[in-house]
Amino acid sequence: MDRSLALLVIGGALVAQMFVAGAKSEQSSNTQPALETESASANVPALPAAPRGKSTIIGGEIQNVDPVRDQLRLKAFGQKPMTIVFDERTLVFLDGKKLPLHDLRSDTNASIQTVLDGTEVFALSIHLRSRAPDGEFQGQVLSYNPESNELIVSAAASRDQVKFLVPLTTPIIRVGQGDLSSVRSGSWDLVKGTLISLTFESNGKQRGVASRISVLAVPGSIFVFGGSLSSVDMHSGVLVLADPRDQKSYQIFFDASKIPTSQTLREGDEVRVTATFDGSRYVAGAIAVN
Repeated sequence: MDRSLALLVIGGALVAQMFVAGAKSEQSSNTQPALETESASANVPALPAAPRGKSTIIGGEIQNVDPVRDQLRLKAFGQKPMTIVFDERTLVFLDGKKLPLHDLRSDTNASIQTVLDGTEVFALSIHLRSRAPDGEFQGQVLSYNPESNELIVSAAASRDQVKFLVPLTTPIIRVGQGDLSSVRSGSWDLVKGTLISLTFESNGKQRGVASRISVLAVPGSIFVFGGSLSSVDMHSGVLVLADPRDQKSYQIFFDASKIPTSQTLREGDEVRVTATFDGSRYVAGAIAVN
């Protein structure tokens, strides 16, 4: 009887040890993945802060999105396509509503807030639009066809050629100095060489439709500039004048042999220049030093 009791006690102890060992093994097995996950998360480097610096907003059409290289191609109106990089720090919105980054699509109109990150242009935020925005454009007329109402303009910055449709109802107005703006304007001012500024809308077919055209200079028109000389190049016959009336600088060509007063010009001189716009540049006819 004592022997049977002893065997029962020993057997129970062995079962208890096996149960405890199994429970520890299961607990160790259950906690291992969590430890591995925590360790793996700790090894993932955190993203650095977004690049700092002066940001620039660029509008245009997203032509291509490359999720592998984390970059997109943006075609700004009148400019060549440019590459912009992005990552998880980039915020994406559609008509003001936040979207996940993977919802970026090509053939979409967007306004992108960018900043330089080394030599690359980085997107801080991308604002997608369900419709094409209105825009402004400034350049020089290359040609105008009154039959097709097609206007071709050379961009002031890039010299790229951009085409616009000009409906008959589009107002065309001369602006600027009195002698220019005092003359009535119209489609006849859209000759080669005319400087214009226009506002446009998109017709949904990648074509801008001019809603207003401001004529800034017509070939043959005369301008009077006044201000201080920023630079004078007697060899090439070019001066740069800063006019305080519109806070702009003008490059004016002159012939020193025809304008004796030009031979004594110096930087900082206050001058009054009467010049003619010949369709490509301003040419001085008279220079008076104040």
